[in-house]
Amino acid sequence: MPTTAELVAYCDQRTRRTAFVDAPAAHNGLQMDNSGKVTRIGAAVDAGLIPFQKAAAAGIDFLIVHHGMYWDMPRPIVGPVYERVATLLRADCALYSSHLPLDAHPEIGNNALIARQLGLGPERGFAPNPGGDIGLICRNTLTRDALEARLREHYRQVTAICYGAEAPREVALCSGSGNSALRELVGHDGRAIVDTLITGELREEHFNLAQEARLNLYLCGHYATEVHGVRALAAELANRFELPWEFIETENPL
Repeated sequence: MPTTAELVAYCDQRTRRTAFVDAPAAHNGLQMDNSGKVTRIGAAVDAGLIPFQKAAAAGIDFLIVHHGMYWDMPRPIVGPVYERVATLLRADCALYSSHLPLDAHPEIGNNALIARQLGLGPERGFAPNPGGDIGLICRNTLTRDALEARLREHYRQVTAICYGAEAPREVALCSGSGNSALRELVGHDGRAIVDTLITGELREEHFNLAQEARLNLYLCGHYATEVHGVRALAAELANRFELPWEFIETENPL
């Protein structure tokens, strides 16, 4: 039976955790320990009471999440915060979080897996980070209508804002929030460097930007575009240590 420390060491090495500069509240890595043994691996997008309860009910004792437990901390350990912690402790479930490292990874990262899902050819990165580029720019041979149709095969909610090229030569991918990505894709002169972006969510004012800079924007859901990396890491970890694993679905529509 593998130890928690062995699984953490593998995840740290595979994601190159220490190379990335992330938001201070991300706290990538082991966020809560357990008694030291692991029998079942889980993956979820978000840390939270309901995902923790579902993981506990499934017998999971090593849970990988993309958005960790400390984004809104520090807070008193009372109410829902207490219930989160208590649920993990009662289930003897360790919690491991990986944010930007699982967006950027060239093999098991969210953006790389979206590119594979859509049949797009990765070309180069954008949005640099010391650990590696967070976003991904791909070669494209699809019309924007065909691209949208392919997205709708995989994502239940797709918002399409189409003011860019009808046959974009390149498509940028940025899972989750695309707010910072647009700063990288639109030059100082207001013209698009890459005119098509697939992301999870944007702000209201980006509709005007799409019109002015002539962009194609496809919003597929923050949660939905970030299920890929945690699934891939959990599956790889389970295979490496010969353990069962499962994805904890919360049906988040956002």
